[in-house]
Parts: sequence; C-alpha cells; structure tokens
Amino acid sequence: MGLPVRKSKVAAPPACPLTECLALLRGAWAANVIWYLSAEPRRFGELRHDIPRISARVLSARLRELESRGLVTRRVLDTSPPSAEYALTLLGRELLPAIQAITNVGQKLIAEWETRTPAVPIRAARAAVK
Repeated sequence: MGLPVRKSKVAAPPACPLTECLALLRGAWAANVIWYLSAEPRRFGELRHDIPRISARVLSARLRELESRGLVTRRVLDTSPPSAEYALTLLGRELLPAIQAITNVGQKLIAEWETRTPAVPIRAARAAVK
C-alpha cells in the first residue's frame, strides 16, 4: 500500500494563453469553418458547398463545438423547412488575423516546395523507390 497523496498548498499556475487559443481551433476543419464564416453569415448547406471534402456529420460537430466555445452564433431562420444561419462572434473574428498569418506561411511553404521538387507524378516516384 502506497503513501496517501497530499493536497497541494500552491495555487495552480495561470493557463498558457497560446494553449488556450489553440484549443479554440482544435478539431478537424475548425479553422476552415471560421475562414468561410469570415465574410458573412452562412447556412449549413452553403458551408458544405464551400468546403466540399467535409462530411455533414463533421461539419455539424464543428459548428456545435465552435458555438459552445463562443466563436460562432447560430440563428434559426423562420423558413420552411427550418434552417439556421451561422456567423462569427467578436471572439471568433479575433482569430482571423492568426488564421491569415498561418495561411500566408502555408502559401510560402507550398511555393518553396514547388521550386525544390521536380514535377514527377506520384506513381512514377513510387515506382522509382521500389
């Protein structure tokens, strides 16, 4: 039998701001959803059209998560059939410069990779390795 664990008398350290901010964007497609809501409010079907590779199930989950974190608002429209419109909150809008900066770095990386790597089809490259 081990020794009992004693309670700490020290207050927990403050949360790391970077970790907290990145936690807002966790989950597949979260940053993409925020990006596509940046210009104007969008309905679910419009977001599915904007991000064709996302499944309806994942999009629904991301929208719920972003809403629960205070980044997105959901407004039910009085239409038949019922529909909802999603928009960024002020907190959600504050993430846009960070997402834009990450996008800029991504574009630079892609451009550099394209200049370094010769245009070889993937199948040909795989065949050369074997």
